[in-house]
Amino acid sequence: MRLMITLHVGIDDTDSPRTGCTTYVASLIVPKLLSLDASFIDYPNLIRLNPNVPWKTRGNGALCLRFKCDKACVDEAKAIIVNLVEKNSDLDHPGTEPGIVFFPSETIPSQLRAFSKQAIQGIVKMKDALTLASSLSAEAIGFKTGRGIIGALAAVGETLVGDHTYELIAYRVPSNRGTKRQVDKESVFEMDKKTAPLTYNNVDHESGRVLITPHGPDPILYGIRGQTADAVKKAHLMVRSLEPVERWTIFRTNQGTDAHLRSIPSIKNVEPYHPVIVKGTVSRPPRIIPRRHVVFSIADGNGQIDCAAYEPTGDLRRKAAELIVDDSFEAYGGVRPASGNRPVTVNLEKFRVLHLAEKLAFTNPLCPRCGRRLGSMGAGKGFRCEKCGFRSRDIRKEAKVISRDLKEEKLYVTSPRSQRHLTKPLSRYGLENNGQPVRMRRQWFGVNDKLERGRSE
Repeated sequence: MRLMITLHVGIDDTDSPRTGCTTYVASLIVPKLLSLDASFIDYPNLIRLNPNVPWKTRGNGALCLRFKCDKACVDEAKAIIVNLVEKNSDLDHPGTEPGIVFFPSETIPSQLRAFSKQAIQGIVKMKDALTLASSLSAEAIGFKTGRGIIGALAAVGETLVGDHTYELIAYRVPSNRGTKRQVDKESVFEMDKKTAPLTYNNVDHESGRVLITPHGPDPILYGIRGQTADAVKKAHLMVRSLEPVERWTIFRTNQGTDAHLRSIPSIKNVEPYHPVIVKGTVSRPPRIIPRRHVVFSIADGNGQIDCAAYEPTGDLRRKAAELIVDDSFEAYGGVRPASGNRPVTVNLEKFRVLHLAEKLAFTNPLCPRCGRRLGSMGAGKGFRCEKCGFRSRDIRKEAKVISRDLKEEKLYVTSPRSQRHLTKPLSRYGLENNGQPVRMRRQWFGVNDKLERGRSE
C-alpha cells in the first residue's frame, strides 16, 4: 500500500538583476515532479513579500509548490528540486542567496502563517526564520548565506485563503533571452478589451504601453494577471507571440490584493521600510520638486510626515497636486527612510480624501456707488474706486468658494504602469476572491508550446 506524503516546498532568491527568475525555476520543477507521479494540491503559489525591504530581489517574489507524493519518492523529489535550484540560480552574483524549505504537513500551523504575514507587511530576521523552521521540523537549505530561506519559509506559510489572483507566465527560449521581446501589440490591446475586468493591468491606456512584457534579461516573455485561472488561460490564447514560447505556467498569487498594506493607528507608529495605511490632515501644501514629483505633509496631532507622489504615477500625482491644507487624508504606501536632507516619507501607491477643506478665492469688492471693482490702496490702507473716487478702509475683500475636482471618499490609485505587484487596482474592487475554492484546471502548464495535463487533486 502506498503511503502518500503532503509536501510544501518554498523557494526564493534564485535570480539577480542580470538573469534568472524563481517562477521559471518552479516551472522547470513541475514536470519533473509529475514524472514521479506527484499530484499537485494547488497551483504553484507566487507570494510577493514586502516590496520595501532594502535587500529585496527584483520582484521580491517567493514560490511554494504544494503536492502529494509517495513517501518512497520524497528523497528523490527533494534531490531534483535542490539540483534545479542550484543549476538555475545566479550564484556568481553577490546578491543572490537562494533558499529552499521542505515542510511535510497536512496543515499550515498558525505561527507559520503569522511569520508569512510579517514577511509581507514588515521585516523578519534570518535567525527568526531558522528558529521557526527548526521548531516545525521543516528542512531549510541555503546557498551561500541562505537569505532566501526567509522568503521560502514565508511562501510556505501563505496559503492564500483570503483574496488572491492568478498569473499565467510564458517563458522565452534561451536563445532569445536578453533581446527585445517580440509580442504583437495589437493582440494585447484586443485581449485586454475582451477579457477585462477578469484580467487586469495588461496595458496602460494613459501612455499606450503594453504592460505584460517585462524589460529585463530574465526568461519571462509575458505575464497575464487575472481573477481566475480560466481567464488568464483564455487571454494567453489571444496574445500573438512573434517568438517561440518555451513553456508557460499558471500561478496562484497574492498580487493585486494590497496584502502588504497595514493600517496603523498614528503617524508616530510609522516605521521605515513598512507598507502602511495612515490618516492625517494636510499640514503643508503640495510642492513640486525636481523631476516633477509632488511632495506634501500630513499631521495627526502625534506627528507629521511627508507624502510623495512621483512623476511616473500619472493621475495620482496630478490629483495629489490639488490637495490643500486642512484636507483630511488617508495615505497608502511604502515608507522610505530619511536620507540626506530628505525626511521619512510615504511613497504613495494610492490615497483617499476623507474630507475636503473649503477652498476660497478672494477678490476686491465692488464700489457701492458705481458698481466698478475697487482697487487696493496697499496693505491695510483700504480700497479706492478709480471711476468715482470712492474710498473706504472698512470694506473687506469678497470670499468665493472654489469648486474642486477631488472627490471625498474616492480612491485615487497610481497609473497601471507604475503599480507594484501587490497594489490592488481599481478594477479589482468588488471582485475579491475571498473564500473562493481552488479548482485546478486540467491544463495549467505547457512545455514547448504544447499543452500539458498537470495531475492534481
